[in-house]
Amino acid sequence: MLFHLKQPLGSIHHALRTFLFLSLCLSFLLPTLSYAQEIEARTYSNAPIGINFISAGIVQAKTSNYRLTSEVMSMTHIFDAGGQSGKLTLVLPYAQFSGSKKISGQTVISSTEGLSDPVIKAAVNLYGAPALTLDEFKSYQQDLIVGVSLAASIPWGKYDDNQLINVGANRWFIQPGLGVSKALGPWRFELAGEGIFYSNNTDFMGGNSLSQSPVYVAQTHGIYYFQNTAWMSLDATYSKGGQTYLNGNAISGSQENWRFGSTLSYPVNKHNSIRLSASTGTYSRTNNNYDLYGISWQYRFGGGL
Repeated sequence: MLFHLKQPLGSIHHALRTFLFLSLCLSFLLPTLSYAQEIEARTYSNAPIGINFISAGIVQAKTSNYRLTSEVMSMTHIFDAGGQSGKLTLVLPYAQFSGSKKISGQTVISSTEGLSDPVIKAAVNLYGAPALTLDEFKSYQQDLIVGVSLAASIPWGKYDDNQLINVGANRWFIQPGLGVSKALGPWRFELAGEGIFYSNNTDFMGGNSLSQSPVYVAQTHGIYYFQNTAWMSLDATYSKGGQTYLNGNAISGSQENWRFGSTLSYPVNKHNSIRLSASTGTYSRTNNNYDLYGISWQYRFGGGL
């Protein structure tokens, strides 16, 4: 389905406006799926220096009209950042999208798949998470941790300017964040704030310019650690912003969303663990709620393990 969009916004057909909105929802959702877990707990936790994590998993977002599935591999390295611990993560996602929508009595079907935009993320603790070896870490007791993070997408994903729906966004985003983590017995309570800032897609449907206002996100987590090092979190996130523009004309209002979820991480042995996650939208100003489910396997090595 091809469209030429360089015309007054009021003349765009209702079907095009509907698919534009679906495309924008997809472009907003793909970066979150890239993390393999949309509501991400333990960003500012401490870990022994030199430890590496490799994980592989699958995550799926579903509504009554579409399904987005992403197979994700990620690699994380824990390093010494000026005496405090830091982590560097690279995420490589591959996605499949299929959806249908009834417009004027006709069912319009869209599907695509391919490499999504990779994401790189660094998180550096500023206070309360000293850089420790594996042996030193055995006696570490967390109190209050304060940290910062910065994520960025790389627009290498599959993108075709003749398609309205793509798994690559053909634009960058950067996502700075600030967070705190407080230990109370076996519990860890986290609060984090982030902003997502997008570059323009100047090749949208044949040379049109698609832009988006920043999205601001607040996350909170209550994490319980079991004696066998398994942990479970209860998660909540609130996001606001993200109004979109086509050639400078607004085509959507500001988004506002509440989501709640949970994550369970269970150790198989000292090197391997399995993680299950789920979340659901409870409120959306633009009616783009979805359910999300994920499962991943994580392998730990290095740092004396």
